[in-house]
Order: sequence, then structure tokens, then C-alpha cells
Amino acid sequence: MTKLRPGVVSVVLVNYRGTDDTIEALEHLKKLNWSQDQLEIIIVENASGDDSEARLRAAAPHVKLVVSKENLGFAGGCNLGVAASSGQYLAFLNNDAKPDAQWIAAAVATFEKSPRIGAVASKVVDWDGLLVDYIGSAMTWFGMGYKPLTGQPLPTTPDVEQDVLFGTGSAMFVRRDVYDELGGFDERYFMFFEDVDLGWRLNLKGYRYAYAPASIAFHKHHASMGSYGSFKETYLLERNALFTQYKNLGDEALAKTFPATLALAVRRAVARGSLDSTEFDLRKGADNGPDTTVAKETVAGMYAIDQFVENLPSLLVSRNEIQASRVVADNRIWPLFVETDAPSYPTEHYLEGYDKIIQAFGVTEVPVLNRVLIITGDPIGAKMAGPAIRAWHMAEALSKDNAVTLVTLAGAEPVSAPFEIVHVRPGDDRAMRKLESASDVIVFQGLAMALFDSLRKSDKIIVADIYDPMHLEQLEQGREQGTEQWKRQVSDATDVLNEQLARGDFFLCASERQRHFYLGQLAALGRVNPANYADDPDLTELINVVPFGLNPVFPPATSPVLKGVLPGIGTDDKLLLWSGGLYNWFDPKTLISAVADLSTRHDNVRLFFQGTKHPHPGVPEMGIVAESRALASELGVLDRAVFFNASWVDYAERHNYLGEADAGVSTHFAHVETTFSFRTRILDYLWAGLPMVVTEGDHFAELVAAEKLGIVVSSGDVAALTDALEKVLFDETFIKAARRNIKRVRAEYEWQTVLEPLVSFVADPRHAPDLIESGVVAAGNGVVRRTFVRRPKHGIRHDIGLLVHYLRAGGPRVVVKKVQSRLRRRK
Repeated sequence: MTKLRPGVVSVVLVNYRGTDDTIEALEHLKKLNWSQDQLEIIIVENASGDDSEARLRAAAPHVKLVVSKENLGFAGGCNLGVAASSGQYLAFLNNDAKPDAQWIAAAVATFEKSPRIGAVASKVVDWDGLLVDYIGSAMTWFGMGYKPLTGQPLPTTPDVEQDVLFGTGSAMFVRRDVYDELGGFDERYFMFFEDVDLGWRLNLKGYRYAYAPASIAFHKHHASMGSYGSFKETYLLERNALFTQYKNLGDEALAKTFPATLALAVRRAVARGSLDSTEFDLRKGADNGPDTTVAKETVAGMYAIDQFVENLPSLLVSRNEIQASRVVADNRIWPLFVETDAPSYPTEHYLEGYDKIIQAFGVTEVPVLNRVLIITGDPIGAKMAGPAIRAWHMAEALSKDNAVTLVTLAGAEPVSAPFEIVHVRPGDDRAMRKLESASDVIVFQGLAMALFDSLRKSDKIIVADIYDPMHLEQLEQGREQGTEQWKRQVSDATDVLNEQLARGDFFLCASERQRHFYLGQLAALGRVNPANYADDPDLTELINVVPFGLNPVFPPATSPVLKGVLPGIGTDDKLLLWSGGLYNWFDPKTLISAVADLSTRHDNVRLFFQGTKHPHPGVPEMGIVAESRALASELGVLDRAVFFNASWVDYAERHNYLGEADAGVSTHFAHVETTFSFRTRILDYLWAGLPMVVTEGDHFAELVAAEKLGIVVSSGDVAALTDALEKVLFDETFIKAARRNIKRVRAEYEWQTVLEPLVSFVADPRHAPDLIESGVVAAGNGVVRRTFVRRPKHGIRHDIGLLVHYLRAGGPRVVVKKVQSRLRRRK
């Protein structure tokens, strides 16, 4: 495989008996506002059977010419061109198109907005820039992609960036690595709908297909199939639509939809030939001869279905691969289909059959899409602490099957996500009320319910994430505030949690220890009762364990960060990492003393505290940070053996720190906060495969001891801690065994696994039985199942609906054009 060149755009043009157009397109590519050093042009001469190859070599010696021995069609020709390319980005341009000067620059700027953008759809207009070719995509329920408003005047309403199902092959861009992951265009299509299929598969993989209206191309619209007969185009469209739908629809949707698709394909074939399908009825007295005349347009539909059958073995292989690797559900893809109820053929006989199929199979019913609101008190951005990280992964997991909005109460940086991110200021109940009313399920953590009346009074399904026992945390955090303030902080935190526990429909905690603790608190509030117990004796449908998680793959380093970079830490030093923040309930001072002691035996031991200044602006630097620095200075190891990060490590960069570490460490005091805590930094050590030293007393200490992931020591024991650190840094036999055990255990904590109870609950959300029984919520509240009522696609009601649609989408000019077109058809 050719080594890819970062920043380079490879433009692929497929030439088949259109050399004049191709040479003209090359002239326009010279006028791009894009460095020619960052541009690679590849022409695929697709067996034109004339002098095209010689003419292209003479006219464009600077381009890479790939010559095919046979006509591979658009799909195969593009794949052949891509195989010869070396760019980070692939650009596909019809040979009868001309790009605007900003065509590439605007597309690349769109890619740079997010690594999740896998493809960019250009805006395509006619050669004179007056009529629409492509300004968005749509998909019928029976598998035919189409371009709304094609051939109509350009809309007067402003064009906006949006995510689409697919772009048009006449002008589109794809990241090369994404293209390779998808296997490129499906060459079984030859031409038509291969771009639709690619876009659908790309979306199923969780990538975004972004429409960039500033990336413009002009298209001549040659009638490429005119010389072959329209029936051959019909054949390809019908066959390829079946290919596309069969491969990409999920099992449930396919079982419901595909029989209707086949029935409609037959109806369309009969209608195209103006046939009377009652002709063979015994009561008709039809001619008994062996032959009848049937139009090729009808036969094209029949042949298409037969070729679908012929290709089923290979299509089944493709379908299995696509469905096994998809990460987005059909109900999340459905909004990208836009207008699915589009018959696409105008005769009355066909439309009557279309309506019958719609009513019988219900294929245009909008899939249920739960609207989930997730609220975190922490900021969302490059630097994220535990609560924000947890909320982010919840949103990511739930967005595969639901419409998710992630709300931050502390600000958000521009980041790309498969869900909406909204910043609501604490106290802005008007903004929160709007979000609450538009949701079906609300998942929140921290103080959200205490800050917003709309959440306290909400009758929506409430999931309270109480993985952080804040009242126990305040026992330590508030200690240095003075007695009265300390009491108030603990009392306030307890009241906040009691309010949540009294109202929530479902609760999430981080460990079985926490679950037992919270069951006691729930019992004290009367929530452990016959109504909740009757059908759920384990009460796991009331409160379940959803620990913090980790990503399944630990990525390779992107840059050196500590060893050989930070003065005082050499490339061969042994590095201990304190991942996460420094808070008063931890015991870093015993650790610093142990490292100072160990440094007398080994002068290459280094300890790095990764986080001192919390990314939340409302969380001040705690007293323990200054105390720890002072102790390190007193012992003579500050910036020699012990190092403090000045702020916080970016979430996306933390793997670089973990990857350089030799062991992880977490030390704390023995108190009730420790007993019920869940130290998320330990998950970072599991993720990175780091042997660890931890203080006894919490959930992870039990895990480390039981699974032999490292060493557990008593609180405050400097000598034992020193010996343990020496073992995890220098005992190679112990280190190898610990790493093997970590590799086995960490799979249990992957986000996909730990979030399963939440994902399952949101898939079938419900109010807690006791809240309904006591009248806190009404039995009918919660997720509203929306019913679909279809209107026939013809008649005055349909015409009025179309009028409104075109007025909104294209403005008055498009409406006038459509009316004129309708009148001409009726003459």
C-alpha cells in the first residue's frame, strides 16, 4: 500500500469516452486556491476503446494516468484510481465537472473541524450556476437515494452546513483511511447508487458525512445513458437499490421493509410497461398463445430482482460484515433519510398500489427515537475531569440508538460529537425547561436537580447518576472550612442526594459497595418498598452498578511528554505516575516520603503528579497541593525525583503520559470516603497496563489484591510503600505477571460493558412503580410513542403539503417552477 502523505488531496477522475471534458476539467483544477504541492491528480482511463489514452498523455503529462483494460464502471474506476493515490484526502470529481476555486480548501476546512467527519459532500450546481444538482440527500423507504430539488432554481434561503446520508459522486471527498475501512465503492454496482451505498455505510460506522456549501462544483449533466436505452438505466437503478437496502438495513427493519420493497418493484415494473396484470385472469378470456408483448422497461425491473437473487451469496457476506461492524442504529440513521415517503413514479395505477403497500406494511412509520438529556456540572472540552468524561461516554453510548443532548453547566469548547452539546448556566431555568420539555429521559449527575426547578418538577423519566457520594466526599473536603461551614456543606450535600433519591426512577452507582450503601439510604427514604420489590427482588431495576469505564484500545503515543522532555526526567528513568487530581482526602505526603527514601537506593526513580489545577474554574487548588510541594522541597526531591504538573492534562493527551509511565500509584487515608470511593485513576492504570501500588480500603484495593494487579499497602506506612514501589519498578518477574493479569481484567471495565445497564434501561425507559403508585408521576408520563398517519401522495392534500415543503426548502422561485412543471405534465 502506498504511504499516505498528510495534507495531500488526491483528485480522482474517471474517463470513459469523454476526453474533451476531462481535459477541460484539468484546466479548471489548475485554478484552485490550493497548493499544487498538496494536490495529486489521478485520471483513470476506463477502456474507452478510442484514442483517449494518447490524448490524455499528451495533454496532461503532469497527472498520474491509470489505464484499465476493461470498463469497470464508475465504482470500479474510482477504486482503481484510489489504489494509485497517496493523499490523506480523496476527492472524486466527474470528468464533466469544473470545481470552484475554493472547492478543495472549503472541504479540507470542514474535515479539520472534527476527526469524526469521514466525508464531505460538495454543493453541486449546473454549468451556469443557476440550477440545483446537489444541495442535500434523501432516501426513499424502498432504497432509492435521491437529491431533493435537483433541476430547480437555486433556493433563495441561505445554504447551511448539515450532516447528510450521502454526497454525490460527481463532487465529494472522503478521508482515505475511512475509505479503506469501508472497502471503497461497491464494484457490483458498476454505476448508480454506489455513492449512496458508501455514504450509508459510512454513517453506520459512526462517521459524519458533512455537507459543505462553500465547496462548490459545476456539472454539465451529460446524458451518459442516453445511447444505451433508458431501460438499462432503469435496470441498474432498480437492482442497485435492492443491493443497497439489503446490505445496510438492520435485521428488524429489513424484515419489515424488504417484502414491501419487492412488491413495489413489481408494481413499478408493471406500471412502466402500462400493463394490465389481470390479463391472465381466467375470467378475462385472454389470448391463449404462448407470447405476449412486454416493454423492456417492465423486463428491466424483473431482471433487476433476478440479479439481486443471483448476487445474494456475496451480498450476504457484505451484509454480515456491515451489520457486525455498525455502531449506529436504524432509528438514528432515519432522520438522514429526510423525506422517505417519495413514490418516485407518477402514474395513477402505480400510486394506488404504493398507497396499498404503505398501509399494509407500515414502512413509512417513523421509528421510535428516545430523546435523552444528559447533564454534567463539569466543562466539556480538551481538558475534562471524571464527571465530564463519564457523561461524555454515556452520551456517546446512548447516541447510537437515541437522540442525545449533552448539557454542561460549566462551559464547553468547540468539540465534535455524535450528539448535541449545550451550555446552560446554573440558574437559567428557562433554557433548562426548554430542554427538559423536549426530552423523554433525563440523566444527570451532581447538583443539577438542586439548581433547576424544571428538573425538580419534571414528570419525565429521571436517571440519577450518584456514582460520586458527595456527602461522604464533603466529610473530607469541608474539613478545613471551619466547623460550622463543614457541617453546612455535609448537610447540604446530604439534602441534595436525598432529593434525588426520593424522585429518581433509576439510579447508577459505581460499585457493589456503593449499591449496598445507597440501598440503606433509599430504605431510609421509603424507596425500598413492595411496589419496587414485587417484580424486582434484587432491586437492580431501581439501582444498578455502572462503574467508570475505559476505552478498549490503548493508542500509541503521539508525542513524548515527560521522559527526555521535562527537565529532570531522563529517557531511561523509572517513572511513577499519579494520574488525576490532588485532593485533600488523598495522602500524597506519605508517597513523597517513600519516593525520597527509594531515591537513596535508586537515583533514577521519578514521580509525576499529573493534575493539580482542576479544569472546572469553580474548583480551587486544594491545600494538599501546596503541602505536598512544601514537603518535596523540604526533603530535597522537588523537581529532582518528584514533579508536579502546573495544571491539568488534556483528556486526548493523557495516553502519552500513561504510555511513558512504568507504574501507577494512588495513596489515601483510611476513612469512610475511601470505603465507598471509586478511584477512576486506577482505570487509567488498567487501560495502560501499568502495575500499581494502592492503599487498602476501597473497591479497587480489593480488586488489585484479588487479581494480583500490583501491591496493596496500609495507609501511612512509608516503609511498606517504599518496598512496594521498588518491587513494581524493578522486579521484572513480578511486573510481567501483573501486566498479564491487568490485560485479562481490564476488559471487564470497557465502556461498552460497564454502561450496559444504562443502555438497556434507556432502550425501555419506565417510571419507578412506587412513584406511579404514590402519584408523584402519572402512569402515562414518560416516553411518548408517536404514531404515524399517512396521507396519500396524490390529491389536493398532498399538493398543499408539497407547496409548504418547497416553499420552506427552496423559496418562491422553486414553488413557481414546480407548479409550471406540473401544469406541463397535465397538458
